[in-house]
Parts: sequence; C-alpha cells; structure tokens
Amino acid sequence: MSPLLETQGLGYQYIPGAWALRDINLRIHAGDRLAVLGANGAGKSTLLLALAGMLHLTEGQLICEGRPVRSRQSRSYLRDKIGLLLQNPEDQLFAPTVEQDVAFGLLQRGVPNHTALDRSRAVLDRLRISHLAGRQVHQLSLGEKKRVALAGLAAVGPSLLLLDEPSAGLDHDGRCALLEVLRSLQAGGAAVVLTTHDADLAAQWASTVAILDAGRVTAQGGNQRILSDHGLLDSARLVPPSTYVAAMALRELYPPSAEWKLPATLSELDQFVRRIAQSRPSHTPQPRDERVPNAPGPLLSGEL
Repeated sequence: MSPLLETQGLGYQYIPGAWALRDINLRIHAGDRLAVLGANGAGKSTLLLALAGMLHLTEGQLICEGRPVRSRQSRSYLRDKIGLLLQNPEDQLFAPTVEQDVAFGLLQRGVPNHTALDRSRAVLDRLRISHLAGRQVHQLSLGEKKRVALAGLAAVGPSLLLLDEPSAGLDHDGRCALLEVLRSLQAGGAAVVLTTHDADLAAQWASTVAILDAGRVTAQGGNQRILSDHGLLDSARLVPPSTYVAAMALRELYPPSAEWKLPATLSELDQFVRRIAQSRPSHTPQPRDERVPNAPGPLLSGEL
C-alpha cells in the first residue's frame, strides 16, 4: 500500500547556501502517529510547511498517494488532504464564536450553512468541547484555542494532520486534553504528525519518532528504541522522557526488567516499580545464632 505522504531526498534553502532542510526521507501511512522531535532551530516548523506543500523545494520531491507534488493541481490536491495547525492558534481562528469558527472551513468548501453547522457541532461533541460552542473566540484560553483550531481542521476531514508544537504553552490539564483530542482524531483514521521538543509527549503519544537536528533526520523508528538512546538525544540537545530515565535506573537494580516495555506515564512507572517489587525475592531475616549474645562475648569479659 502506497504511503499517504512520502518525501524523497527533500531539501529546502531559505537563501542560497543556507540549508533549512536536507535529505529528508519520510513515509507516512494512514493512521500513523509520528512525532518529529528536535530542539529550537532544528527545522521542525519548516518541515511541516514543506510537508503541507507550502514551500518550493530546493531538491528532492514530495509524493502524495503515489503522485509527485509538482503542479498547481497536485498542490491543490495535497492541501485538500492535509490540515496544518500552526504554533499560534490565533492565526487560524477567524469567526466570532467557536461554533462558527469550526464551521468556517466547511463553508469555504461550499458546504451548505446548515450542514456545516451540524458537522461542526458533531466534531465539537466528539472532541468533548461542545460546551465551548457559543463562546466568543477571544474569551478562550490558549489551550481552548488550540482545541478549537484542531476541531476546525477535523471538521473538514483531512487524511493527515500536521501540528506544530501543539503542547507549547499548555499546563498539565491542557496537555492532557490535547492528548485526548489527538487520540480521538487518530482513532477516526487520520494520520497525525506533530513536532515537539518534549520527549515526554512523544513517549506518551507517538508510535514512531524522527529526530531532526540542524535540518536533517538523524534517526527514526519506534519510540521505545529512539527515546531510550540517551547518546542520540543528547547529541540533538534533547532531554529523554523522565519516566524512561527512572525506569532505566531501576533496570540496573533489577536486570530482568530490561526485557520489559519502558513506561511512558507516571501510572505506567508506578506499575513498573510494583512489578519489580513483586518479582524480586523477598528478604528473609537469618535466624539469630543464640550462641552469640547481644552483650560483649566471654572472651572480652574475661579480659576485663
């Protein structure tokens, strides 16, 4: 089965001689959950713009469902397949109220007004933010704005969602809500690619991870293998997931746990610790030798 989106040797220069991206080779299939992990300045935002067909590539090519993206028609086809969420959600919120904003993209595609509103209400309900429907957009928190912008993308039903640092600026509750939204979107069949410098987020959500450093993909693969490689992450100026760090320290105390899956959440880490506690042989105190008294022994007493 052909990938939904593929890059072959993709490269991009903002100015001649200054490569923002170089030799990028990615394959994204329907239902994938890919986290592109990189430090600030690694090229993450530029990569998403390139994947969305918004940049004229310097080298290589972008292929959508087996078709090279070159002509205006092929770029239009690609953009119908993709939803892009920018770092600042306010750049993508246009209507006065939440419900109107989620329906905006549908109306732009010629969907009748009543149908667009019905579909926007269904998406808001699926993403568990229907309580925001009548709210003024300018009254929303940052986290709520991101969820509404995501709902607007989901309403038009893209095959692939590209999210630029979606967890940036969110508190714990906002982050949990974001993960819930992402799981809901992916469960609906969409492939999701997000960029982040947060390895904890990647461990909790992604099935595959690509490390982007100075515009190049230096490693890609399953999240357990990539995110447990401290040397690789350190070279890319990234911090490993906190739960992985704790679990790998515990592995040294109980080597058989090296065969277990690394925990991605605090709940999983708690289970990891409990499993070690249950697996290790209990310490049985040795019976006390009654011939050895608590007081100084006879020899010492005889010398006094």
